[in-house]
Amino acid sequence: MKNEDEKLPEHDHRRLGQELGLFTFSDTVGKGLPLWTDKGATIRRELERFIVDEEIRRGYKHVYTPDIAKLDLYKKSGHYPYYKDQMYAPIVIDEEQFVLRPMTCPHHFELYLSAPHSYRELPLRIAELAKLYRYELSGVLTGLVRTRSFCLADAHIICADKEQALSEVRGALDLISFAVGALGFKKGEDFWYRLSLGNRGDDKKYYKNDTAWDEAEEVLRQVLKQQDVPFAEKENEAAFYGPKIDIQMKDVKGKEDTAFTIQYDFVMPKRFKLVYTNSNGREQETIVIHRSSIGSIERIVAFLIEKTGGVFPLWLAPTQVMILPIGEKHLEYSQKILAELKQNNIRTEIDLSNETLGKKIRNGKQQKIPYLIVIGDKEVESEKLTVESRKEKLENISSPDFITRLQEEITKRL
Repeated sequence: MKNEDEKLPEHDHRRLGQELGLFTFSDTVGKGLPLWTDKGATIRRELERFIVDEEIRRGYKHVYTPDIAKLDLYKKSGHYPYYKDQMYAPIVIDEEQFVLRPMTCPHHFELYLSAPHSYRELPLRIAELAKLYRYELSGVLTGLVRTRSFCLADAHIICADKEQALSEVRGALDLISFAVGALGFKKGEDFWYRLSLGNRGDDKKYYKNDTAWDEAEEVLRQVLKQQDVPFAEKENEAAFYGPKIDIQMKDVKGKEDTAFTIQYDFVMPKRFKLVYTNSNGREQETIVIHRSSIGSIERIVAFLIEKTGGVFPLWLAPTQVMILPIGEKHLEYSQKILAELKQNNIRTEIDLSNETLGKKIRNGKQQKIPYLIVIGDKEVESEKLTVESRKEKLENISSPDFITRLQEEITKRL
């Protein structure tokens, strides 16, 4: 692994992920199945909390559904046999076939069908941080960018009509722009849009309904034309059930990948009989918008590592503060400061090694820790702190003032 890492670009997420101790892979566990350390898990957890809280604020209803389902579910949705080659082989249980789920939409549709719905409830935004499993060929597996197990920030929006669908696509794009903007990605520079179209002549790969395809593609095209950056159109890249907006990013090597998608679906409502009672008391078919806000947690972490070079903003940094006591007699005060910071939910560690102060500072910087607190005789006597950040040095700052500063920076996600 070390020799492979030496060949990777300096900011490649696979190299930095190893150097910073965020994740690893094991052939014994299996290819494409990342193992997250406590530090990597911290980044994941912060991203997950951030996007769930933001989606709930925007009216999404977060749910949990199983990681496994009967194969019949995917036959009903039409994903099987379309995506058969990307699905794990069925498991026979009690003479029935089950599969690890490659997508959540059929689960969410069954959840929708568990109760009748009125037009007053729509649009209904069903969201989930869903663990998915796809069999990717070993030759295309790439660190966290392409894995066989991943967690998708997924949602399915049940709409009453085209007007609602148009509005929800706009809302989904706004959410994506906000979320990735909070992570430091800029529209038109770090990510851009692609309208992925279907092929009217390929009714094996795409559901045959030319009128529905034309209408759906025009809805997505209208939304993209209202964005303040240009977009590209690409034939034959749609899902089998409708066109999609792909949000594209490039990795450190310049390879382009789809980071998130918004898909217009006019097929699943028919297959699952997703209906509601309209204002006239009649049954009416819905339209579904499939949407991912920050994509798979694995993939966005990969892009984030490469974007920042591992220098994460304070709110995402696995260790936010490292305390560096100069000697044994400074440990008691160091432990007191450690307890205060932890009490205020600041992720803090203390360097108890026998290294010199200079070496401790170098180690902290190599780990890309945002704040280093040096504690020696002066700090113990004054009961103040000397703090070195990435940008400046703070001297004689009180513990409460330092904590307030950190909390403000975390809240603003700077």
